[in-house]
Parts: sequence; C-alpha cells; structure tokens
Amino acid sequence: MSLSPLDITTFAVYCVLLVGIAWWVSREKAGHEKNSTDYFLAGKSLPWWAIGASLIAANISAEQIIGMSGSGFAIGLGIASYEWMAAVTLLIIGKYFLPIFLEKGISTMPQFLEQRYDSRVRTVMAIFWLALYTFVNLTSILWLGALAINAITGLDLVYGLSFLAVFSIGYSIYGGLKAVALTDIIQVVLLIIGGLMVSFLALDQIAENAGGSGAFQGFSIMLAEIPEKFDMILDPSNEHYISLPGISVLVGGLWIMNLSYWGFNQYITQRTLAAKSLAEAQKGIAFAAYLKILMPLIVVLPGMAAAMLKPDLAQPDQAYPEMMKLVPQGLLGITFAALVAAIASSLGSMVNSISTIFTMDIYSKMINQNATEHKKVIIGRSVACLAMLIAVIIARPLLGNFPQAFQFIQEFTGFFTPGIVTIFLLGFFWKRATATSALVAAIASVVLSALFWKFMPGLPFIDRVGIVFIACVVLAIVITLISGAKEQSNAIHLDNIDFSTRTSFNVLSIGVVLILVALYSVWW
Repeated sequence: MSLSPLDITTFAVYCVLLVGIAWWVSREKAGHEKNSTDYFLAGKSLPWWAIGASLIAANISAEQIIGMSGSGFAIGLGIASYEWMAAVTLLIIGKYFLPIFLEKGISTMPQFLEQRYDSRVRTVMAIFWLALYTFVNLTSILWLGALAINAITGLDLVYGLSFLAVFSIGYSIYGGLKAVALTDIIQVVLLIIGGLMVSFLALDQIAENAGGSGAFQGFSIMLAEIPEKFDMILDPSNEHYISLPGISVLVGGLWIMNLSYWGFNQYITQRTLAAKSLAEAQKGIAFAAYLKILMPLIVVLPGMAAAMLKPDLAQPDQAYPEMMKLVPQGLLGITFAALVAAIASSLGSMVNSISTIFTMDIYSKMINQNATEHKKVIIGRSVACLAMLIAVIIARPLLGNFPQAFQFIQEFTGFFTPGIVTIFLLGFFWKRATATSALVAAIASVVLSALFWKFMPGLPFIDRVGIVFIACVVLAIVITLISGAKEQSNAIHLDNIDFSTRTSFNVLSIGVVLILVALYSVWW
C-alpha cells in the first residue's frame, strides 16, 4: 500500500491544521499567564462535546483499531462487548462516582486517595501510575502505532516512532489538556469518517463478490455465510472462550476492568474533572456512551469482513491494514489521517496525565511545596517531553521481542486492576476502610494475580480479574476489622453529596440501555 501525492497532501494538511488549531485554542487573554489549573484541567471550562469526544479519542488508538479488528476477524462480534459494556460503565461513573470526585475538588486520582486515606497511599499510587503510564501505556501506544504505520505505508519503525512523538508533543505541549481536549473533536470526527469508510467499502466488496452492491447487502451476506461470527456470548466449546468466557462478559470481571479504566484512571477521568460543571460532565459522559455503541462499526466490523474477504491471513492483526487497501487513492489520506489521529490523541492525553501526576503529586507535594504556578506549568511541559523521549528510546528494546505485545500489556495491567477498584470502592462506600487495608489490597492484587497466572493458566483472564477482586475486598475488610478501626475521620459522607441527575442524562441513559438490550437480544 502506498500513499498518492493527493493522499500525502491531505495528510499533511491535517497535521498542520491540527497543530495550528491546538495552539490557537491554547492562547491566553492579554495579561493572563497560564496557571496549573489552566494547563492540567483546561481551566475547568470544558464543554460536554469536548469531554465526550476527548474520552473516546483518548481511549481509541492503534492497539484498539488494529487489535479489535483482529479480534473481529478471529472471534467475531463478541469482542464488541468491551465497547458496549463500557457504555453502561460510563453512565454508572457519571451517576455515582463523578459527583464524589467533583465535590472533593481534586486534580488527580492520587490526590483523592490522600484525602480519603493518607499520604502513603497517594505516594505509592502516584509512583505506580507514573511507571505504568510511562513504561507500559505510553510506550505501547507509540510502538503499536509505529507498527501500524509501518504495515500501511512501509515507513521504518524508527521514523514512525519519531514522527508520532514529535507530532503529539507539538500539538499538546503548549496548551496542555485544553489543547488536547478541544482538538479531540477533530480527531474523533476523522476517526468516525475514516473508520466508517473502511467498513462501508469492505461490506460493499463482499456484496460485489456475490454479484450485488451496497454495504447493506454485504452485511446481509455476512449474516448468512458466517453466522458464528455474530455470537455475542460464546459457548464453552468455542476455541476463543478463554478470551471471552461466556456470561462472565456481562456479569464478571469485565466490570472490574471497565470500572478501573473509565472511573479511576487519570488518563481518562482528567477530562471530566476539567468540566464546567457536574451537569456538563455528565452530558459529556452520555455523549461518550453513545460513541462507544458506535465504535464496533469502526473497529470490529472491518475485521469480520476480512474473515470473508481474506480468510487466509497469516495473523488476525493484518485484517484492518488489508481492509484499508480497499480505500481508493485520494481518499486513503483521510483514512490514514484517521488512524494517526487516534494514535496522536492517545499519546497527547497520556503525556498530559503523566505530567499532571508528577507535577501535582510528586513535585508540588514532595520536592517543592512552594512552587509558583508558572513553575508548575514549566515542570509539566518538561516532564511531558521527558516521558515521550523515554518511551521512544525504550519502545523497541522493551516491546520489540513480544509478538503479542498488546496481550502482554493487558495481562500486566490486569494484575493491578482488582486492587485499584477495591481501594476506590471501599473508600467511597465504607467509612471504616483504612489506609493499611488499601495498601494490603494493592499488594494482594499483584500477588494473587501472579499466582493464578502461574498455576492456573487456563483460567480466563476476565474470570481471574473477578476472582482476585473478590479476594482483595474480603482481605481489605478482614484487615480493617482485625485492626478494630472505627469510622475514619476522612471517610466520605455520601449524604452530603448530590447524586441527582438531570432529565436529559436520565433519558440518554435509558436510550443506551435499550439499544444494548436490543443488540444483545438479536445476537445473543
């Protein structure tokens, strides 16, 4: 696959336009100097449409597009549960978790943990998230993004890594979260247009191969010829059951993974913390929920189509690049820009979160408690550049020898997920939960996950997460009870928090649930 001069021009215009808009929206009024709230929380002024678009742009990157299309090729529509269950999770977070965070006036997740527990928990989790985001998440987004660009254009991996790093820093470094969030609407529009184009052309090709035409006919042919690819709940006899263990997808460990990712992850929640108001944040979350329902059309359907058009692919992850070959020259530049937009927005969001945690939870708390607002912004920008440089340097040595890099990353982060969810849920809803029990839960999560992974390798990943979560909750409760702890002085009093939601949010939430009920009813 090669890009025509028109495709290259289209892509270049996108790059220049995005950087220009990012710097334009980041400008400050005369006489006002950007402070830490402006840089890390966009001045707490984000509108709902920017919040919703930015949540999706931060979430969808090369590993989702390439990886989930590959899963669509191998497994089928069942992999869409990751997207559709996330839509419900977002609504739960908007209704029950977000009011607590905004009432506390926090900037970071570690800051909340100090308010609820103590400084030990804040410091431990801040260091953990910095290490995870820099050495795992940021590095993997860069590496898998460079691999995707290499598969599509043949560009050398070193040049791909360098381009993604420079481009992402170029549009996000000056304005911080405001630049990232307000340009994410462009990124999401490109992602949707480019993704739907690939899906439409793939379905149309299926119809054309059968002597017909049109995406709807192509979809009907898929339903008739590969009905097994439309099973949402896999039977234990299915060879992919270990990846999607039946009903556990709806009632098991996937909930723990989603709650951790969408609710307690600085990389994601920073957008909602920057909202104009709680109502605005909740509207943004509802918008993101509907976009999550749409995502399988973009990231799963091309892989399913490839199962008919290219059934003999050597690797499932080749599915999306193969389907991109159907895009004619002249339009390929838009599709390629959509892929790069997904990667760049995730990179920009990740480095912004790294700089926020380091500046607010490490530098301002432990190194220079009297730092000026200007100094915090400078430190934030410097840390963002340093984190990106580290990721570029270690990406190939760290991940180059892992043929299943994305699966490895999922396994690694899954070791910590049960403990994180335990810490936050008990912190929210149990006034006696102590800092010691929180730290024990965090350690137990890693130890128990490693033991299950080592001695029960046949246990589905989703089931393991659910079992370890239950064990962490029980252990944290036992530790608290043994210590004789009573209600903690920094416990959260839920009766002081307004959990009521506006009619618009309630109506939108009902709509999400009804759509999902219909989808699962048709393709159970």
